[in-house]
Amino acid sequence: MLAAGHGNVLASRLIHRAHAMADWHLYAPVCALVEADRSRPGVAEHFAALPGVTVEDLDLPAALALARETTWADAHVRYVAQPTPDRPDGALIVTAAPERWKGQPVRVFDLTPDAG
Repeated sequence: MLAAGHGNVLASRLIHRAHAMADWHLYAPVCALVEADRSRPGVAEHFAALPGVTVEDLDLPAALALARETTWADAHVRYVAQPTPDRPDGALIVTAAPERWKGQPVRVFDLTPDAG
């Protein structure tokens, strides 16, 4: 979210693709929206208004998973990325900080310009 707010081209392309293509989906965990908005006020409102983005609420199963963690945003992102009946392979975590997810049981899409 912050990468898109800072003009990251790959993030912008993903947002455009999620808007333009029915089989592409971007998920914004609400706890990550809060953290992003604390760093860059207005980003949560902007993302919530994008037609290609689905805001993932903090429901009871997510809250129970987060309760055991120290960082709510990361925990909610990891929870949303887990496989579900609708997403049997889970979801990719799109990030400009891939080192944050090193050693985690998640798939990462690196937004850094030198990622290759």
